Amino acid sequence: MSRKDVSDDLIIGGEPRVDLLPPEVLKHRKAKAMRRSLGIGVVGLLVVVLAGTAGAMFLSNQAQEKLLAEQSLTSDLLAEQTQYGEVRTAQAQVDLVKAAQLVGVSTEIDWNLYLQGVQATLPTSVAIKSVTIDSATPILLYEQATAPLQGARVATVSFSATSATLPDVPTWLDGLATLPGFADALPGSVSLDETTQLYTVNITMHVNEDAFAQRFVEKEK
Repeated sequence: MSRKDVSDDLIIGGEPRVDLLPPEVLKHRKAKAMRRSLGIGVVGLLVVVLAGTAGAMFLSNQAQEKLLAEQSLTSDLLAEQTQYGEVRTAQAQVDLVKAAQLVGVSTEIDWNLYLQGVQATLPTSVAIKSVTIDSATPILLYEQATAPLQGARVATVSFSATSATLPDVPTWLDGLATLPGFADALPGSVSLDETTQLYTVNITMHVNEDAFAQRFVEKEK
């Protein structure tokens, strides 16, 4: 290496950088700085926790106030409802009576009107002499036929009719079939009274549920 090169790298008057402090002092300073940072962090965390706690308490207080307000409103509504307790009881009794009416007349047939219809299907020279009716009740099922080809029924009408002429029974049965609720009809005996010269015919007719009066059933609009 030449003299010129050595002189070019040499720096005269530079700042000295020799640290004469013991290593223990430097470690102490670093530990102190770390403790300060940790203290600041703990304080910051404590501030965050306190702020969160305060916010939670604030929200809890608001919820509690709303709950108390709703409870007070509920109490007021219950107090108002007690004023209408008698009305509600009366309404419940009315509903019970209506339900009882529906059950009580569920199997009702207006027999006066129905027998007028039976008479109307017969010829003018024929008069109903006697009638026997057996019908269903709201609490008992009506006995059904065991013979085949006989429909369901809710009542049986057995009547005797008198006629001055030999009755045309098939025509009578066709007329009865036009009645509402007609299920079937069975002709019985035909006899002639020698004294009155009147024929008597016995007919048994079965009626289905279409004949129910349904007085308390609301009609669809």
